[in-house]
Amino acid sequence: MVWMIYMHKISMLGLWAGSLVCGTVSLMKLFSGVTSVIEWDLASLNSLSVVFVLIFDWISMLFLCFVLLISGSVMYYSGSYMKEDKNFNRFMYLVLMFVLSMAMMVLSPNLVSILLGWDGLGLVSYALVIFYQNEKSANAGMLTILSNRVGDVAILLSIGLMASLGSWNFVIYSYYTMDTEWILFKFLLMLSAMTKSAQIPFSAWLPAAMAAPTPVSALVHSSTLVTAGVYLMIRFSGALEGSKIQGMLLIVSCLTMFMAGLGANFEYDLKKIIALSTLSQLGVMLSILALGYPDLSFFHLLSHALFKALLFMCAGIIIHSVGNYQDIRCMGGLIKFMPLSVSFMSVSNLALCGFPFLAGFYSKDMILEVAFMSWINFISLLLYILATGLTVMYTMRLIFYSLSGNSNLSVMMNISDEDKIMSNSMILLGVSAIFMGAVLSWVIFPEPYMICLNMVMKNMVLGVSLAGGVMGYMFNLLNVSYNLKSINNYKMVVMSGSMWFMPFLSTKKISGSSLISGVSVEKLGDKGWFEHFGGQGMYFLFKKYFSLLNELQLNNIKVFMKIFVVGLVIMLFVFV
Repeated sequence: MVWMIYMHKISMLGLWAGSLVCGTVSLMKLFSGVTSVIEWDLASLNSLSVVFVLIFDWISMLFLCFVLLISGSVMYYSGSYMKEDKNFNRFMYLVLMFVLSMAMMVLSPNLVSILLGWDGLGLVSYALVIFYQNEKSANAGMLTILSNRVGDVAILLSIGLMASLGSWNFVIYSYYTMDTEWILFKFLLMLSAMTKSAQIPFSAWLPAAMAAPTPVSALVHSSTLVTAGVYLMIRFSGALEGSKIQGMLLIVSCLTMFMAGLGANFEYDLKKIIALSTLSQLGVMLSILALGYPDLSFFHLLSHALFKALLFMCAGIIIHSVGNYQDIRCMGGLIKFMPLSVSFMSVSNLALCGFPFLAGFYSKDMILEVAFMSWINFISLLLYILATGLTVMYTMRLIFYSLSGNSNLSVMMNISDEDKIMSNSMILLGVSAIFMGAVLSWVIFPEPYMICLNMVMKNMVLGVSLAGGVMGYMFNLLNVSYNLKSINNYKMVVMSGSMWFMPFLSTKKISGSSLISGVSVEKLGDKGWFEHFGGQGMYFLFKKYFSLLNELQLNNIKVFMKIFVVGLVIMLFVFV
């Protein structure tokens, strides 16, 4: 019982201490330019060595610093959020295993050793998604793990292809561009990153994974599971330069940005809106990486982790307080009852929109300006602009429905910020969401980017964001006043709000035909001819002959005399 009470505090202190150590080592590695590698030679096959490798450079240590910082805050937050759960200890151990798997993945520059962390993330995420043990959680968990298995198979095939190089250490090969004959290998790496980071057409599992407890969502969507694919592509970005894979990744990530922003504007589930915003930001990271700027992608990965974890924590407090409702239409006027939580949520929402001088501004604004300055096609440029406006639109919609306006809650609700554990766990992340963007920009980019744009393109980001905010607010007013107008465009609304039917295409369309064929095989095969000639048929045949043998072994004098006479007659015919 004592361990249950203090487990969240012990975990928080341990993870934060590890985060401090990793941050210090990262700064030392960054300023000295030194990279440390630890290697264990496990086996040798001809000229190929199977080794377990750990790499300690400024990228891996800085990312691990953020993972441990957010994980410590989430563990402390879980001490209050999950305290009534009977399986509290199991939840805590699962989260620690999740963090350990992510650390293994971050510190591995070798495709064989990275598979340990990669598969560990998939397995533990399945256990966490089905934590509440109901039908919805089971379906979401199955969709999550089966979607991620596609990426796991791609990693296994990449290991087989990379064996011909003599080493699986992909950091060595990321410093030069591979030949065009390695296009299949690069495609498999992109496929594994797309499944882990839920890019089109593997996007359906990300909102479905919201069936997990909210602390898990805060961890998964900020710095662990969904960022693993982006981190892998950042590590291997050098080998992608100049290949056709960059163009494919750019169009897929831009479409994901647009699709997620559009879907979030039609969603009413609080956690799914935030999940779709994560999907949109993952598209931003992969799109700028496809343009050849892995450092900007890594910068946005770190700054996004801070305010997204904070956003999920605020959502968890709100859901807890309003009686476990997640529909934003059942909220409203929360600023009057929960000023601290709403303030933190507003900070994280504004950072998500790229509000000036918050954490998201420094990374997102630079990414958009560099993208506008790059040689990209018109479709990608248009998708960038639309996705930026849609981000502010669904943020204003979320604020309009849940935080401001009139209260739509029950009269018996008792809502307040009295839970000190959950409130205190957000303070560090709240401060980081305000200041850490500027600090990271000074640390990662000692020399500023030279951005040369005309006045129209320079003000494009600000103009699109303001237009998106105004349109979002106006559309929400119209939605409240003229709610049935959407029936006139019912099919378009359903398509936009269902992520372009991707959840249906990922489940029913894929599994339907295989289930029908499986039923036919079961009827005709397992319960039909296979049974007739297999198990039951052989059983009845053996039973028939064994019963005959049994009759012969009953010591019946008549049977023996008949056998004697028959044998005697046969011998007479043969020898006479």
